[in-house]
Amino acid sequence: MSTALLTLLAFLPILLCVVAMAAFNCPAKYAMPVTWLAAALLGFFCWKMDLLSIAAYSLYGLLSSLDVLIIIFGAILVMNTLKMSGGMAAINNGFKAISPDARVQAVIVGFLFVSFIEGAAGFGTPAALAAPLMVSLGFPPVAAAVCALICDSVAVSFGAIGTPVAASISCLGDVATEGYQSALSFWTALPHAIVGIFIPFVAVAFMTRFFSKEKSFKPALEILPFALFAGASFTIPYLLVAYFFGYEFPSLFGALIGLLIVVPAAKKGFLIPKNTWRFGEQSEWDESWKATRPLAASKESPLSLVRAWIPYAVIAVLLVITRIPALGIKQLLTSDAFALKLPDLFGVANTSYSLKWAYLPGVFFILAALATIFLHRMKAPDVKKAWGDSFKQVSGAAVALIFGLALVQIMRYSGSNDVADESTKSMIFYMASALSQVGQALYLCFSPLIGIIGAFVSGSNTVSDTLFTNLQYQSALNLNLPTVLIVAMQCIGGAIGNMTCVNNTVAVCATVGTSGKEGKIIRLCAIPMVVYAIVVTIIMAVVIGVFGVNPA
Repeated sequence: MSTALLTLLAFLPILLCVVAMAAFNCPAKYAMPVTWLAAALLGFFCWKMDLLSIAAYSLYGLLSSLDVLIIIFGAILVMNTLKMSGGMAAINNGFKAISPDARVQAVIVGFLFVSFIEGAAGFGTPAALAAPLMVSLGFPPVAAAVCALICDSVAVSFGAIGTPVAASISCLGDVATEGYQSALSFWTALPHAIVGIFIPFVAVAFMTRFFSKEKSFKPALEILPFALFAGASFTIPYLLVAYFFGYEFPSLFGALIGLLIVVPAAKKGFLIPKNTWRFGEQSEWDESWKATRPLAASKESPLSLVRAWIPYAVIAVLLVITRIPALGIKQLLTSDAFALKLPDLFGVANTSYSLKWAYLPGVFFILAALATIFLHRMKAPDVKKAWGDSFKQVSGAAVALIFGLALVQIMRYSGSNDVADESTKSMIFYMASALSQVGQALYLCFSPLIGIIGAFVSGSNTVSDTLFTNLQYQSALNLNLPTVLIVAMQCIGGAIGNMTCVNNTVAVCATVGTSGKEGKIIRLCAIPMVVYAIVVTIIMAVVIGVFGVNPA
């Protein structure tokens, strides 16, 4: 079979995935199994893989997904437990007391709180949680959705305790040494941190320009100093944590530190204009800003704010003490005594698996959720609903991730056969070779775009990284570009695509009653998304072309 034909066939599974989800709105949980099947059939008929190898790599993909799925389930479980215990309502009420100015609320709730929830939970939870809160604070529903989606970007690469970056590392396998992981964490964080300083202002600017009577950027400019202060309060610790502690903590601790700095400052009126800006009476709102169905009233909570925040505090403490090598706990939890190991599956190379379950953040989430039951004195029906809802929510992500990782393994090792022809090179190799033809300069522009497309069609930075990390890595090798920086651009692109991904937009619209207005919201959010991608590309071009940075 010719090289040209194998190249075309190598792109077929990914093209099938993109068309199914983008053109036909097929959910990832249906599109990914079909895509996996297409890759398996190509592997068997065109790449001469034997059935045992296809089964082994697919099963290895399933096992590899357990790490991520435990994190996802635990994160969602904590969120649902707090919603059913009244803890989340208490947290929401706490935000209402900070400032009556809608611009300040947008910065604190829309950016910092969203980033905190992203760092802890991810997977569409932050915007869907924060948007209804903003509606309860007096935001027009469409404005709340747009603000939450724009703000849920900087923190996404390190969302759910670094799950998207962890997915990239899983795809790279032995390539991702400890030093490589540290470099990937920092170079993913740096461009995010530079752009992230301005994201709170951008969100407020869109709010005042498109959802106010004056339709002007002027009210946003009045809050610019405070917005930049809030952005820096998040991104500076975010970057430092990424550099010193790795990919698990930047979003969670950056947002937590940002909240601890910005909330007291806002209460004291630091950098806040004297005039209080609001959206005006609902009777004055444009019909296009309003919900298409009535929203249920928020449930009040008898819990104190301190008790409501304790589960997250417990999670933060557990994560810190288990990640600091000097304490010795990390070495214990990552040792063979706390690992489930399997040798090469069916004797096929590159399929040995190890689950270090005691070290997974998801386990700490589950422990915190169990503790919350007693701490918040929850009733059995509420506990049952929280767990039941969590299993339902994770099921779709489970199917997509299992088949996504199985797909990646088949495409990655499709050249592992005994046939002496062109099929001894993998599908990923052919895809990367084709993309390499565009040259170094143009590929720098393509790299974040690939991540954006992956997130847009799949609804997940994690799935985007799972699909395209190996492709980006191999393309970087072919073009003699720094692989760490190109993989970092994949991670960043997937986060940027979170602003407009269909799944998140649909989820947010469902929570604020604006179903049917998804197109308007996506079109508005596409503007900052494109600008974000351009700025990141320029930053990386300067880093590579001017400074010649090539981290190992």
